[in-house]
Amino acid sequence: MSRPRSRLAIGALGVIAAVALAGCATPGPAAENTAGAAPEAHHEGDTRIAVTYDGGVLVLDGETLDTIGQVELGGFLRVNGAGDHDGHVFVTAEDGFHVLDSGLASGTVELTGEVFDAEAAGHAVPHAGRTALFDDGTGEVRIFDTDAVGTGTLPEVDTITSEAAHHGVALELADGSILSTIGTAEARSGVRHLAADGTELTRNEQCPSVHGEGALKGEVVMFGCDDGVLLFDGGVFTKIDAPDEFGRTGNAYVSDTSAIAFGDYKTDPDQEGYLLSQLARIDTATQTMSIVDLPEGVEYTWRGVGRDGHDNVVVLGADGSLSLLDESGELVDAWDVIDPWESPTEWQQPHPGLHVVGDIAYVTEPAKDRILAVDLHTGEVSAEATLDVVPNEFVVVGAAGH
Repeated sequence: MSRPRSRLAIGALGVIAAVALAGCATPGPAAENTAGAAPEAHHEGDTRIAVTYDGGVLVLDGETLDTIGQVELGGFLRVNGAGDHDGHVFVTAEDGFHVLDSGLASGTVELTGEVFDAEAAGHAVPHAGRTALFDDGTGEVRIFDTDAVGTGTLPEVDTITSEAAHHGVALELADGSILSTIGTAEARSGVRHLAADGTELTRNEQCPSVHGEGALKGEVVMFGCDDGVLLFDGGVFTKIDAPDEFGRTGNAYVSDTSAIAFGDYKTDPDQEGYLLSQLARIDTATQTMSIVDLPEGVEYTWRGVGRDGHDNVVVLGADGSLSLLDESGELVDAWDVIDPWESPTEWQQPHPGLHVVGDIAYVTEPAKDRILAVDLHTGEVSAEATLDVVPNEFVVVGAAGH
């Protein structure tokens, strides 16, 4: 079954975007030192950290936290790992998705000149060797081979069109079929399952305000709803209701080696601030949902939850602690790692964040312009660095695809 292509249109946009980008991406001193140099050996497990700040992206070595390079780019920036083997990063800016080379394989930190133009660039989801980019401004989804980025030229893409523009997400499954959200600018209702050619196979519209996705063991996919979660498994949607009338999950914290998913959990639709004190625990094998109460004083934002190499849950609390929970939700250990902090008044504002790779938890502390690497076996800080910028969002790439 052939897939619809929009190769020519996207290629033309790429030429325009590359020309425009040439005048706005400026490597920092460290990047200039690496430009043109022979790349260092790329070892299995090597990582790079891309950190956004007001005016650009800083790239750090994942082991030492030394600054490797930086690029300048205006506006509010977000970052997502491209999911490829060479450590590229999607930098979401006002004009679309920019591709950043972290230097993991090439030895050079730079914006590659590839820009997927978007009216409102949203989620970027790599899965099973394919990547889906969602444009919230049009509802258009562009899907391409994950390892095709980084060449300087935009790859060939398949295009899926939503019924209406909305803040959405999509991903392509291993069989080539696609999951894509349903909604409008005013409301979102569920998820469609599409064949590779875009033909709709089935849908479920029992997921109000659908947001956030995660692929688990066996390629079970979870989506968050205002009143529970929606699961997709083997062509079938299953709605799992929250135990509360309003029980919103908007972000999924999953592992492809576990059937247990965790999500953030909010019970008050009128709550001010972004700090939460409970997690949703979803057992996709039994299709059940329960609520985990965090230790007293531990509150988090969506930036503060991760899964370690043993499928445990790691939570960065506003009290400055790191809490380690097992898959049942039981507390295993906890350590104080940064100073206490308060909820941001706007979600875009810099506030502490967490990313977990294996047994290392990376934690940012914007109030001190710091980033830490914490050993989850001992709670000890294995590396730390004070940055020349205020860190906002960040992502870790490398380590065999993390």
